[in-house]
Amino acid sequence: MPATATPLNKIASATANAVSTKPTNGQVIFAASAVAADGVSSEISLRSFSITADEPPTLGGNDTAPNPVEYYLAALLSCQVVTYRFWAERLGITFDDLQLTAEGDLDVRGFFGLADDVRPGFTAVRVVARITGPASDDDYRRLQETVEQHCPVQDLTVNPTPVSTELLVTR
Repeated sequence: MPATATPLNKIASATANAVSTKPTNGQVIFAASAVAADGVSSEISLRSFSITADEPPTLGGNDTAPNPVEYYLAALLSCQVVTYRFWAERLGITFDDLQLTAEGDLDVRGFFGLADDVRPGFTAVRVVARITGPASDDDYRRLQETVEQHCPVQDLTVNPTPVSTELLVTR
């Protein structure tokens, strides 16, 4: 099957056609909702899916589920897997196996308000992508660079994203 006829390339082509006809077709809204549960845990709804987030006991939780920053790492890795697959097809680069790991450095003094000069989020995130396949090292480096340019979750990290919060109080 030629690279242009792969399933992901067909989706890309259909999207390009829809967006060229009407640019607003490229705009998508994703949504989630959460409710507080036991302790510091939360129940999150995303489309027809639900997940639980909690914290380890050292951060006040009962360790019943991954915590939010672990979900961030999972989101980053899963987004990169999708982006690797999508762009490998777009670029005609094949691979046999792809494995990613990530770890992030977080100084809890920022979260607990113990140091005003320490941010509450990750200070660094390291991703390791292990790829196996027949393409050249240069092709895989080009693929990695393309993934880093186009991965939406990585973009959320490296570029400021405006966040606004509206507080509604009910009595």
